[in-house]
Amino acid sequence: MILPIYIYGQPVLRKESQDIPADYPGLKELISDMFETLTASEGVGLAAPQIGKDIRLAVIDLDVLYDDSDEFKKYKDFRKAYINPHILEYDDTETETMEEGCLSLPGIHERVTRPKRILVKYLDEDMQPHEEWVDGYLARVMQHEFDHLNATVFTDRISPLRKQLIKSKMKALLQGRYRCAYRTKAAPKHR
Repeated sequence: MILPIYIYGQPVLRKESQDIPADYPGLKELISDMFETLTASEGVGLAAPQIGKDIRLAVIDLDVLYDDSDEFKKYKDFRKAYINPHILEYDDTETETMEEGCLSLPGIHERVTRPKRILVKYLDEDMQPHEEWVDGYLARVMQHEFDHLNATVFTDRISPLRKQLIKSKMKALLQGRYRCAYRTKAAPKHR
């Protein structure tokens, strides 16, 4: 089932997510729905707060990036769910600045600097634990999605000057003035 994407201004996007217990009801179905929603919205990652749930769950599909280049060749058939993910360490020796966008902030794209390598721990769909160093584009997508689980959006990571320059776009999102080709749930109107 394709779920609506929660847009900037929805309170759940600013709420710290909780770890999921092993007996969380309907988890497999929720993961399937998140992948279906991600595909329909043509994104590469989706975190549970973006569909209105304050739980530590994210899905990433990098298969859409697959091509024969060295950078993206390794992402063929890469579709993975991350349950209770946490970044344990950031390797700040090398950073990279790239443009990012977000399904919850349609129409906004900004350059964000992030470490190229991170140490993560998470459970897979079979609730098996993993701890591993991740680098490259996957590390960037993980940082972006896992930020959502910590009540952070990518525009929190840009300079004060850039924040000022996109202030009107952010205000438009809060007022429900945006366009996108996927189902959304706008921020509640404040009276």
